[in-house]
Amino acid sequence: MLKIKDTILINEYGQGITDISPILSLFKNFSIEEKRDYLEEIASLILQSKPNNNDIETAIKESQLRVTYTPCVLLRKGVENHNLKKIITLPEAELEKVLMLLMSLFKIAYQRRFIEEKNNPGKWWYWDLSDKNNILKIESMIKNSSCR
Repeated sequence: MLKIKDTILINEYGQGITDISPILSLFKNFSIEEKRDYLEEIASLILQSKPNNNDIETAIKESQLRVTYTPCVLLRKGVENHNLKKIITLPEAELEKVLMLLMSLFKIAYQRRFIEEKNNPGKWWYWDLSDKNNILKIESMIKNSSCR
């Protein structure tokens, strides 16, 4: 399970507040098991953001990966959960590419939902995360809910 600070960072990326570099730096320090777990969490966030197959080519382009790379070839088969799972199970040498591709897909789907859901009081991940007061509210909310 993602830590709240990691979830906030991923959503900040989705909002365009940060680039991929802090996420990639974090990812590089994980063990192979942690990398796969992290990618599974990202896949879950992608599915919650409701991607569609029209997002695939844009995600590949924005990831700056070659279209012939295995993760890109597999993603072209669709954004369904079973395809994302296949991508996550690629060999360890492919996992940084997988991260970059999945984060691009996440950002595209997230931004579409962000427009619809922005500042929804029941969905903090669509709050304006550039506002540090919102970050403090989220951290407080999570801390208080985990104390129950």
